[in-house]
Amino acid sequence: MKGPLAQVMQQAQEMKRKWDSAREELESMEVTGEAGGGMVKVTMTGRNDVRNVHIDPIALDDRGMLEDLIAAAMNDAVRRVEAAREEKMAGLTEGLQLPGGMSFPGGLDRLF
Repeated sequence: MKGPLAQVMQQAQEMKRKWDSAREELESMEVTGEAGGGMVKVTMTGRNDVRNVHIDPIALDDRGMLEDLIAAAMNDAVRRVEAAREEKMAGLTEGLQLPGGMSFPGGLDRLF
């Protein structure tokens, strides 16, 4: 195979290798979301698995507030995972050169 198609196939193979590596890295990373000035902390993996929840004893005095803080900390952790995913994925298509008018379809980061 020669010419532009061979180049595209080669780039596709390299991109797949990079995607696989990025997916593994993202799945194994851990982020911590916080709420209430750190009164509640939730540590989550890149797969959105919760690894740890830390609750400051002060937060135990008010059940309603504690429930809100847990939800907020989890949401913060999810947003941090998403931000890390977007940052990692943005670099993957950099340098990809498709021939004549072809473009890289959006939304590929949703494959994870």
